[in-house]
Amino acid sequence: MEKIELLITVKTYPTPSTRYREIVCTAGVKQDGSWIRLYPIDYRFKDYSQWYKKYQWIEVDVEKPKQDPRPESYKLISDIKILSKIIDTKNNWAERKKYVLAKGTKIMCWLEHNQNQNNISLAVIKPKKVKDFVWEKTSNQWTTKQIYALAEMRLFDKNHPSQLEKIPYKFSYIFICEEPNCKGHKMMIEDWEVMELFRRTRDSYGEKEGLKKVKEKFLDEICSPKKDTYFFVGTVLQYGSWIIIGTFYPPKLQQSGEQMNLFGLNH
Repeated sequence: MEKIELLITVKTYPTPSTRYREIVCTAGVKQDGSWIRLYPIDYRFKDYSQWYKKYQWIEVDVEKPKQDPRPESYKLISDIKILSKIIDTKNNWAERKKYVLAKGTKIMCWLEHNQNQNNISLAVIKPKKVKDFVWEKTSNQWTTKQIYALAEMRLFDKNHPSQLEKIPYKFSYIFICEEPNCKGHKMMIEDWEVMELFRRTRDSYGEKEGLKKVKEKFLDEICSPKKDTYFFVGTVLQYGSWIIIGTFYPPKLQQSGEQMNLFGLNH
């Protein structure tokens, strides 16, 4: 067992799990910028006192899982203790960048073609050019197995949330990474904020307008020329494939060299 402090940077939309009912992929960085993945976390069923937010420090007891060889993965074996308020975005996100970019960035082509998830399965990348943000229609219903998993009641549940909604779209970024010969990437994003924004705007404006507003946020705003945009990426254990699990988009500094010297970039 190990006690760790973690700055939460990633929280994905819940997915049904036959073993854990539903789980939220949660990840963050330690004080030195090392990445950690926590699971299983049935977030919506936990007591409100354990409802962490992005850019809060938490403290948890963890151990290495037996069935997940990824080096950043740890199994949660305690309640979640929240240690801080949300770190603000003052001074061009200086405090957040101090931890998130402490280890520099990776290159997506290098991760896909030269690395096994047993060696690295979480990273920060910097897209050279974001070309588009797209969506594809999917089923609006969970499978029978998923429905049974979600319906399971447990003795020590702290909350009894509403049925988890199946979002009927798969959202993806299309971008070029910093590899000189990059042929382009199309990567799905599973950030909770994408799904929640779609739900809210759809309910207020209708589905077509909701999709438009999601694109305005995640392409026009997050990937604006005024933003210094990064993607948090991680692997899917079952397939070893990479997906985007979060975004990081501080304002672009006027003298970008200051940022390079402060945080460094590496492969």
